[in-house]
Amino acid sequence: MTSALTPLWIVWAISAVAMTLGWAWQRRRANAGIVDVLWAAGLACSAVVTALFGDGSVLARSLLGVLGGAWGTRLAWHLWRRVSRETEDGRYRALREHWQGSQLKFFLFFQAQAALVLLFSLPFLAASRASHASPMWPLLAGIVWLGCVAGESVADGQLARFRADPANRGRACRAGLWRYSRHPNYFFEWLHWFSYVLLAVGSPWWGLAWLGPVLMYVFLRYLSGVPFTEKQALRTRGEDYAEYQRTTPMLFPWFPRTP
Repeated sequence: MTSALTPLWIVWAISAVAMTLGWAWQRRRANAGIVDVLWAAGLACSAVVTALFGDGSVLARSLLGVLGGAWGTRLAWHLWRRVSRETEDGRYRALREHWQGSQLKFFLFFQAQAALVLLFSLPFLAASRASHASPMWPLLAGIVWLGCVAGESVADGQLARFRADPANRGRACRAGLWRYSRHPNYFFEWLHWFSYVLLAVGSPWWGLAWLGPVLMYVFLRYLSGVPFTEKQALRTRGEDYAEYQRTTPMLFPWFPRTP
């Protein structure tokens, strides 16, 4: 049991060091958005580490390292391009004001994100111990992963192009997938975690794989995702975003309603 948990301690140690460096980076640049970049990169690293240390089939561990590593790397790169080019996200500016610039609270916040990397590594740990008599479950996992990462990439690209046009300043994005959901990127990010549930079929720890979609939904829907993003959107986009809320589903894509 102890050896099976070794990758988690390695992941936590790497994440804690990375978050300490990230905290120092934000202290110099007054931009805490780096924490999101490091969180995604930490999960990419976690997928690779748990795959290397797992005792499941070669197919399951190889897919875990490739899928989890590629997802986290793509997300980290996408977030880094935003963080490195723009001023601090409004969510973190609000925290900075609320905490009156306390660097101790920011340090604890960054270390809490390292702990979350550890928590979200549990589905990877389950998948790393899976053995498959048939390639059906890994194939399904790959199909779900591919569709979700493609959907999230398209949504991110549509939003980036919309934000890049100065004429759209102060307006809510309704382009492409954003016409059918106020947060299509969050929707596909949540859905993608089911690929590890499928990949973990046959693992003695299969139940841990369900923590991925369950925890991600709770965090996105009620804690750190939708609530903070929508509060900031209402501050910056006002009535236009309020109208967007009245006509467009929050998370699960569907046809817009008549106002």
